[in-house]
Amino acid sequence: MQNFVRAKLHGLRVTGADLNYHGSITLDADFCREVGLDPLEFVEIWNKMSGARISTYVLYGAAGSRCCILNGAAARTCQVGDEVIIASSTYGSVADVIAQKPKVLIFGDGNTVADRVAYDVFRDAEGRLDMRVLSTGPIA
Repeated sequence: MQNFVRAKLHGLRVTGADLNYHGSITLDADFCREVGLDPLEFVEIWNKMSGARISTYVLYGAAGSRCCILNGAAARTCQVGDEVIIASSTYGSVADVIAQKPKVLIFGDGNTVADRVAYDVFRDAEGRLDMRVLSTGPIA
């Protein structure tokens, strides 16, 4: 078994940091549902501004709020306005990732969705692994 990307939010801007909360990251529930991030699922967070890398779990925030709030100890790793990448992973085989086509939302200004893509892993004509990034639909 290998560890593969399962879902990703790329370039989301931090909208809040609450050191005195009991922990985790609060994310707009619509974003989570679209890519398949589940409540209490562990995610990796990579801060593009500082290079900080942390692991925590997801709490659903208000749908449509465009929130990305770092809570508890995680609040120390990011500032409001920092751009982050949030990714979940799963263990499985190459066949599993080929079948899954992990979903990614890419964000622009104001945490609006700028692009929707999927990672498509496949075998080429010679049976070698390859991949491509596919556009998955119109921007809302």
